[in-house]
Amino acid sequence: MIVPMKKVSLIIMGDKKQETLEKLRRLGVMHVEITEGSGEKLTKLSEQVTLLESAVFTIGKDKKVKQKEIDTSIALSTATTVLALEEEKKQCLAERIALDSELDRLKSWGEIDPDSISELTSKGYEAEFYEMPKKEYEALPDDVKTVAIDKNKASVKFMLLKSGTEDEETLFSLSSYRFTLPELSTDKMRKRIDEINTRIEEINSQISSYVCYTESLKNAIKAAAKEIEFETYATGMEDENLSPESEKSVSVAYFKGYIETENLEKLKETAIKNCWGLVTEEPTPEDNVPTKLKNNKFVSLIYPLTDFLGTVPGYFEYDISGWFLAFILIFFGIIFGDGGYGLLICAVAALPIIKSIVNKKPVEPTFLLVGLFGLSTIVWGTLTCTWFGLSPEQLPQWLKSLSVPVISNVYADKIWYPFWTNGTVGLTTAQNLQILCFTLALIQLTVAHIKGIARNIRSVKMLGDVGAILQLVGIYYLVLSLVVNAQVFSFGLVIGGVPVGTVAIILIGVGFLLSFVFSNYEGSIVKAILSSLTNIVSVLLGVVNVFSDIVSYIRLWAVGLAGAAISATVNELAGPLLGNFMFMILAIILLVFGHGLNMILNILSVIVHGIRLNTLEFSSHLDMSWSGHKFKPFKEQID
Repeated sequence: MIVPMKKVSLIIMGDKKQETLEKLRRLGVMHVEITEGSGEKLTKLSEQVTLLESAVFTIGKDKKVKQKEIDTSIALSTATTVLALEEEKKQCLAERIALDSELDRLKSWGEIDPDSISELTSKGYEAEFYEMPKKEYEALPDDVKTVAIDKNKASVKFMLLKSGTEDEETLFSLSSYRFTLPELSTDKMRKRIDEINTRIEEINSQISSYVCYTESLKNAIKAAAKEIEFETYATGMEDENLSPESEKSVSVAYFKGYIETENLEKLKETAIKNCWGLVTEEPTPEDNVPTKLKNNKFVSLIYPLTDFLGTVPGYFEYDISGWFLAFILIFFGIIFGDGGYGLLICAVAALPIIKSIVNKKPVEPTFLLVGLFGLSTIVWGTLTCTWFGLSPEQLPQWLKSLSVPVISNVYADKIWYPFWTNGTVGLTTAQNLQILCFTLALIQLTVAHIKGIARNIRSVKMLGDVGAILQLVGIYYLVLSLVVNAQVFSFGLVIGGVPVGTVAIILIGVGFLLSFVFSNYEGSIVKAILSSLTNIVSVLLGVVNVFSDIVSYIRLWAVGLAGAAISATVNELAGPLLGNFMFMILAIILLVFGHGLNMILNILSVIVHGIRLNTLEFSSHLDMSWSGHKFKPFKEQID
């Protein structure tokens, strides 16, 4: 459930900001709405957080190192030292790259010492170095005195000894081939690179020596973040001067926030005790009300997933945590589709769960959720007789007997004849699985509109959701006819005297009419109809969207089928190798890699497809936009 909130406004004396905020923080029940602050202190604190975070990132992690405690001032000094070392390291790396690049440029010239060239200049010889194509070198005039240093079929490296009699035009044409001498000799460059490498090792060692302070640095970050929050609220409050013309300024400050209804009395008692002005109101849709979810321990297992996704329902939206958990478990099982994979997932989850139990520590909800995903996959693998991509012939009889025939791989080639076809036309196992996916769509989307009916039970607006359910049922049959089997689910079908196809068309029509009239109802049927007429294109497309939403659930079958095909292919590739002792290790590597990759792809498929069905198709029928943000009370400790 979404915890009920009250909107509160506090009015205090302008000189009591700090004192009030300290008392509110100790109370720890109010979500303050101020989001912006200002001032030098706030800027300085933000810079400290940036400094500390950069230092923690630079130092890295090493769980084996015993941590040491240091206070905040020493933590800041440590962070400054670490970043100074990191900056020096960057400069060393940049210099080494430049020297390596220069040595690479000089590589074809061999050993070079600029000082020896300077000696020639001091003796009156002006020497320059060039590298040019062989043909052009041979065409140089006789008055150009050169000393060839290296020749090959394509080019010539040479030294030009200037005498002052050379033609200026010739010298200009040579300029594009001139070789620039380095500032240092190649020998000195290599020695400098060795010095740099030594210094980099020293810096790395120095930085690593600070790993014992990482927890203290993180604690300093938390402390600074807490002070930033405090300073933001202190400087972000609205102020009003009550005596602008008086010599003694008297001002009041005020701010708004939200509090859980059950904690309102605590705030009232504190306000009375401290002479605060307190105004309480019911939140309205225009307010930016934070959301706090409260569910039983089982339903709360979905929170690690929703936190990872960053999905928070708006305060005036629905809490679908229970439904989200139920359907994502089903979707996960179908997408993974392999009981063997489920066993591996359960084994992975069991290790940290057992470790926590042995150490008498609380079990992380994430591991329990992963365990549930594994159990769901085992159940689906059992129902369909799918284990590590093995064919039914390779599985024991007792596993086959546990499967449900109409969706089991054991009966993949069998045709199932519904009673109304009299054995004339039937359905394959694949088509039965498609029907199951579409049935899940009907159930989940119907749940969405039942919740809408429950919310609007005292208003005729509920008829809009009734109409949506009628459309869902009618379009469900339409999907079965168009996508699964037009003969089995024909529009001329009559069962027990009931014309099923005709009833489906009537349901779509009646449902559309009810939705058209009542979906936009806000106290006046006439206005609701006019609103629908204004958006007639969107209303008509809504019917198409219902069809596409139901068909969208076929992705569960399709992705599960793809995963099964990959696992079977891996087995086929590795199978022949297992019969040969020399290739057995290769076969094991292939099996581990192939099935491991398939599991990773399945995880991505759950994120892309399974979660999408909950946060898009299901949520769109609930009119949910996941526009909420978490309730974060202003308190001593920051989570």
